[in-house]
Amino acid sequence: MSERQPARKPLAVDTLLAHSGGDPAQRQGAVNPPVYRASTFVFPTVADWEASRDHASRFDIIRYGQLATPTTLAFEEAIASLEGGYRAMLLPSGLAAVTVALQALVRTGDHILVADTAYVPTRIFCDRVLERFGVETTYYDPLIGGKISTLFRANTRLVFLESPGSMTFEIQDVPAITAAARARGIHTLLDNSWATPYFFPAFAHGVDVSILAATKYIGGHSDVMIGTITTTEALYQRVRSEVAELGFCVSSDDAYLALRGLRTLSVRLERHQRNALQVAEWLRRRPEVVRVTYPALADAAGHALWKRDFRGASGLFGVELRPIAKPALDAMLNSLELFGMGASFGGFESLAIPMDPRPYRTATRWTHDGPLIRLHVGLEDPNDLIADLAQAFGRMRGA
Repeated sequence: MSERQPARKPLAVDTLLAHSGGDPAQRQGAVNPPVYRASTFVFPTVADWEASRDHASRFDIIRYGQLATPTTLAFEEAIASLEGGYRAMLLPSGLAAVTVALQALVRTGDHILVADTAYVPTRIFCDRVLERFGVETTYYDPLIGGKISTLFRANTRLVFLESPGSMTFEIQDVPAITAAARARGIHTLLDNSWATPYFFPAFAHGVDVSILAATKYIGGHSDVMIGTITTTEALYQRVRSEVAELGFCVSSDDAYLALRGLRTLSVRLERHQRNALQVAEWLRRRPEVVRVTYPALADAAGHALWKRDFRGASGLFGVELRPIAKPALDAMLNSLELFGMGASFGGFESLAIPMDPRPYRTATRWTHDGPLIRLHVGLEDPNDLIADLAQAFGRMRGA
């Protein structure tokens, strides 16, 4: 009998990023898991085949490529370790992760609460798909905090949070909302794509289901589409079964790319934050700008909650401009050389797109009269980005 080994203290998040995702000893010493491009896995005996069909262990055994490969399992393990949740599962996009998680936890006759500032396709799914199947959605003011309990009904099944909110970056009091929901037996789901688990540990703040568009900062290189869902142990089988029964799967190539991106998440996010803060500070002093909605700024709305709950801020924020004619705004955006015009974020490159939140609010009103630009500050030199924005403002004034 060997001596009892003392329990090892929990590993820091940077160490988890470097070492989670399988054991090199089980893959011939390879530091990274190889890419298993496989649909079919064969078994040596009937007994092994029948054991693989055991319903209780169907998500633990590699038996068919749609359910798992060694590569996808390695990435799932790494995400669950980073999240601090029970287990993770992979989807082909962030939106797929959102919709499957919602669908798994509701049935006809249920009522759900969704942040008024949620990602627009999330709202579309609730309004068009869930509504068609008899699930009612109420949108709530993201600043409601613990008073969300006033919106609970007998048939309220879940609260869907997104903090900061899409486009306008309101910070929610996640611990207050999750505590209120837990007291009533209501599940809480969080789209945590902006902060990632590196900057916001969702489960430590009471969330039951954490959802990531891993296409963004996890992948980090604008070359992979992938989403993840991580749950508590109590909800794992329910949500994982929904993923399997709807036939979703992720290729081993995409899982490999996302896991490779995960290894450098900390150093990339810290650089995104440093660059974004420098650009945001410069922008807030510009005469063309009314407000910069970046929670890390000391005078930003929600900064106190951000400082209390978050470990950092990513590179995505909004810039509210003074009222100008559309041709002038177009001239500004069209003249940008280092900021691309693209719908995503979280890659190494900077992006800038015009946005209008007004059509997508029902519980709150967007009252700013001027244009809103969403910026993603990438990994370029921030001084070059500032110079690009300065010349673009000059084009705007000239137009």
